[in-house]
Amino acid sequence: MSSVLTESVIVIGGGPVGATLALTLQTKGVPVTILEARAKGAAYQDQRALALSYGSRRILERLGVWQKLATKATAINTIHISQRGSMGRSLLKAQDHELLALGYVLSYGALTQALDEKLAEFSGVKIIYEAEATHIEPALENASVTFNHQSQVQELAGKILVLADGGRSLGDIPGMSRETKVYGHDALVSKVQCELPHDNVAYERFTPMGPVALLPNGERDFSLVWTGNQAQVAEIMQLDDATFLSRLHEHFGDRVGRFMSVEKRLTFPLKLSYLNPVTAPHLVVIGNAAQTMHPVAGQGFNVGLRDAYELANTIAETKPADWGEVSMLEAYQKGRKNDTKRGLMFTDFLVNLFSNDVAGISSMRGLGLGLFDLLGPIKSRVVNKMSFGSRG
Repeated sequence: MSSVLTESVIVIGGGPVGATLALTLQTKGVPVTILEARAKGAAYQDQRALALSYGSRRILERLGVWQKLATKATAINTIHISQRGSMGRSLLKAQDHELLALGYVLSYGALTQALDEKLAEFSGVKIIYEAEATHIEPALENASVTFNHQSQVQELAGKILVLADGGRSLGDIPGMSRETKVYGHDALVSKVQCELPHDNVAYERFTPMGPVALLPNGERDFSLVWTGNQAQVAEIMQLDDATFLSRLHEHFGDRVGRFMSVEKRLTFPLKLSYLNPVTAPHLVVIGNAAQTMHPVAGQGFNVGLRDAYELANTIAETKPADWGEVSMLEAYQKGRKNDTKRGLMFTDFLVNLFSNDVAGISSMRGLGLGLFDLLGPIKSRVVNKMSFGSRG
């Protein structure tokens, strides 16, 4: 099998992060080849909720995608943060920080479809669907990817190869090592309808079991993220719908009234994981393939989107002859280091702080939430970092 050398940027993964990278490159006239494991349109019905920061909306606006999504996204205008068993709470409001919204909730499928439709307007992108990557090889001249397509093993090589496949394992990549911290907790995700309207308020409630989040999603619905240790989550997964809704009301409280209905429930293990480094000769890894975060602060996907946007700008500003060379890779890593590191540290800090039930700590946390609500400059800094990353 001989490799086919391409002048394009090769992107492995056509989901939102890979597609954002490709679209940004297309707006700058850079040709792109995408290898996507799924069939065309296979993800359009995927109703998994994504929490987009206001900064991510700004990226999608620049790419001409947000216009396709505005009517499908639910704005988060207020974030209500509380701790079970404590009077302390804090409110973050978009209007207090001169933002149209603190964030938005929309489905993975809607975002994927909008990005694909925009990509179709450009002639410089080639998408190979049902192409399953099996091996990546960085090298001094070109990086190469081996993939299965139409029952044949094929190989592409190029000056710059980007892995944006959402964290699917391809085994060890030479020159890269992965650090992983397993929390021993799972997240249960679903969609629930409540008795009271959400009024565009998102709730983050910390409990001894773990954080539980409700994100407004649609006219009266919330996307639910309920975390706990693996045994606890396994137990509530087995409950019938009526018992589940009753247990959720007991766990969360009365702020949204009774929980009226629940859709399909899914679970996944929670971990912190990151590659070090995220580059190798002529290879860059971005998005969840580079770093995976606990969902407590909704940072993971937005960090990945910023990876894509910043990498595209770095590639476009570099002469094609220097794509994947040390100077380009170092420039990208330097530009992304603070954003990624702070996102990882922030989410890990929150998990550790609010999972500690040592006597006396709970009341101190409640007091801290109350004080945080009074400290305008600190709140503004947190909102800016959540919205725009390290440049906020």
